[in-house]
Amino acid sequence: MAPEYDWESGEGLSHMDDPAAVDAAFERGERHLGTAVIGLTFTRPLSEASPRIVRAMRLPDRDQRQFAFTAAGVAARLHGELTPELYAALRAEGPGGFAENAIDDTLTFVPFRKLPLWFKWRWLLTGVRDTLQGWWLRSADAAGDLYRALRRRRS
Repeated sequence: MAPEYDWESGEGLSHMDDPAAVDAAFERGERHLGTAVIGLTFTRPLSEASPRIVRAMRLPDRDQRQFAFTAAGVAARLHGELTPELYAALRAEGPGGFAENAIDDTLTFVPFRKLPLWFKWRWLLTGVRDTLQGWWLRSADAAGDLYRALRRRRS
């Protein structure tokens, strides 16, 4: 028995396993396409899900586009790699927008040797930034502790 997907409510779309149904839904302009591509990411090979994720990243609905970028992050987590088209779409969107979490997931779950050059630079930049931020926060904590200790001593 074929599963039933309710495009109006989104019911069952998180378990989508039929790329042809997603393609037909794109043609009809259905809602909840972002949810459907997340489902495809979980149930189908990356090569089948990737073109649909990229297409959903171009949807006019902001929420559905956000779900498409979530699907890219899920793909990085599940497969430990992305397709060249997904890397290009994430780079085009850039950090600080919808792609922020998907880029972070890619940098976390895709081995450095598999990353394209832009992502390798992003990985290095993120590492340096996080290290400097950690040093800053630890020094601020130490200064705060010293200040509190001196105030207690003077009281």
